[in-house]
Amino acid sequence: MQIPKGKKIYFSSDNHLGAPTKEESLPREKKFVKWLDEVKEDAAAIFLLGDLFDFWFEYKTVVPKGFVRTLGKLAEISDSGIPIYFFVGNHDLWMNDYFEKELNIPTYHDSKEFIFNNKTFLIGHGDGKGPNDNGYKRMKKVFTNPFLKWIYRWLHPDIGMRIAHYLSVKNKLISGDEDNIFLGDNKEWLAAYAKRKLENKHYDYFVFAHRHLPMEIKVGENSTYFNLGDWINHYTFGVFDGENFEIKNY
Repeated sequence: MQIPKGKKIYFSSDNHLGAPTKEESLPREKKFVKWLDEVKEDAAAIFLLGDLFDFWFEYKTVVPKGFVRTLGKLAEISDSGIPIYFFVGNHDLWMNDYFEKELNIPTYHDSKEFIFNNKTFLIGHGDGKGPNDNGYKRMKKVFTNPFLKWIYRWLHPDIGMRIAHYLSVKNKLISGDEDNIFLGDNKEWLAAYAKRKLENKHYDYFVFAHRHLPMEIKVGENSTYFNLGDWINHYTFGVFDGENFEIKNY
């Protein structure tokens, strides 16, 4: 994609809408929708890098109740011709084709390469990448097992959603403090992952989420890893103006 003059590409992640309760997350949702309303004015594209919802599961004919403000705004922006790309996170990894069929938003379950104005990006949520995060890597194998997903689908939605919401809110990313601690440039595992990827191919920018901390770490002479932060404590987002990428506060 060549970004038209005066346009920008926006990146956001880790809203965790619905946590710890729908009532408490509503002000955050309204703030995010306001942000979407503002950035659509000069957006060439919008990337949502996962954990938009604190939990999401698509039954064959049922989707989770709520979040109509967000879904309606995304539909409006997509219908206007602005492309939106969604990368599932560890909290909404059970997303299937609802976004694609209902909102015309492509959905990715792994990192993907993009080129904007001759700058090469590797973009994704970041869960399960690099060293460490071993507990989640094991958990993801269980959660993505087709047979176990099939069994879960047979739970009544009211029961399934209640169980999932309880477990999701208990997740350390919401209830704990350890993921709010910066590990250092040489110990951040997504930065280590980026350095390893550079051994085989050059990327100008690595843009990930999942860590809930806004970061900018040089991983090569001409390569930088960015983490977008979150919309729980930091209210940060990424923006690429065609020449430079930066993290901003809203």
